[in-house]
Amino acid sequence: MKKSELVEALAKSADITKAKAALVLDALLDLITTSIAQGQSVALIGFGTFKSALRAARDGRNPATGAKLKIPSVRLPKFSAGASLKAVVAGKKPVPKKAPAKAAAKKPAAKPAAAKKPAAKKPAAKKAAPKKAAAKKK
Repeated sequence: MKKSELVEALAKSADITKAKAALVLDALLDLITTSIAQGQSVALIGFGTFKSALRAARDGRNPATGAKLKIPSVRLPKFSAGASLKAVVAGKKPVPKKAPAKAAAKKPAAKPAAAKKPAAKKPAAKKAAPKKAAAKKK
């Protein structure tokens, strides 16, 4: 799945526009990236944990010449899948279904009818001017 496909799926799933879904996804990725760069881990319970790990310095070889090389240590991003994600991927658990939309689930309670103000009337829309007849050719 590409990022554009993920944005479309997120927009449809959350019932928001694609633009808002793209902003949410970009903000989430920026937050995860910033946290990992600062050495913090980001744990999403059930999904997994994003963290940075230090790969130790090691000796290597140049495959063309066979000469020994010193490979320096480097800090890399790591992802550890959570138990729920592992179970879904392995087929031991069904794929979670989309939760019902919050707007539909939480309807405001009916309030007793109070004295209502009459709604303000909108001005009548202007009628469109009649179209001019096309000139006839002789």
